[in-house]
Amino acid sequence: MRQYHRSELPRFSSEETEYMKGSIDFIGLNHYSTLYAKDCIHSPCVLGGDHFIRGFTFTTGERDGTLIGEPTGVERFYVVPRGMEKIVDHVSKRYNNMPIYVTENGYCPPLTEAAPNLLHDVNRVHFYNGYLAALARAIRKGADVRGYFAWSLMDNFEWAGGYSSTFGLYYVDRLTMNRTPKLSAKWFQHFLANRSSARFNRQRFVNPTPKSRRVRKSKYIVIATTNANATDV
Repeated sequence: MRQYHRSELPRFSSEETEYMKGSIDFIGLNHYSTLYAKDCIHSPCVLGGDHFIRGFTFTTGERDGTLIGEPTGVERFYVVPRGMEKIVDHVSKRYNNMPIYVTENGYCPPLTEAAPNLLHDVNRVHFYNGYLAALARAIRKGADVRGYFAWSLMDNFEWAGGYSSTFGLYYVDRLTMNRTPKLSAKWFQHFLANRSSARFNRQRFVNPTPKSRRVRKSKYIVIATTNANATDV
């Protein structure tokens, strides 16, 4: 099985590519996860899978009893940061380095988490740390990434998930409508201001549970809608 990226664009013929020249200004990518894929044309596959490609390819988040990444609160969404680098690199090379905007990328915790853990969202910080570092690697390799949009600013109505799926950087109390910044919102504030994260890590990124782990200092990128640079924080 190879890795299959849900946000991967279809392949166009040379005639279609020629027709597209000058017809679009940028490519927008919504990227949340990565899956394994198996060919179903030349090998047997079990029933089910993604109905858009059923009969051609079978996708799964598990191989040989091991998940591709940490599960989240959305079925078939796993934490696989390397997928961000691969899909951005693929699209950049496939479409002659056309400007790219990552229009959605975010994390939903398991639905069993209580409000205190939702506010102290260490796993969301790990998610953005990993995915932005992966995006930085793609930029260093030459991808023309012009912007990045985290999904989402605050908890909202998530289609079939309703209000139980919480992607926001801000927690919303549905009874009072009060909005409280989560740990990830404070992390983003420091990140976007290009401040050193060492002191903030020591003070803030400590999970109160016994099996806590700190967010390690790493490579981050600062992304605006007009420019993208990789830098140490």
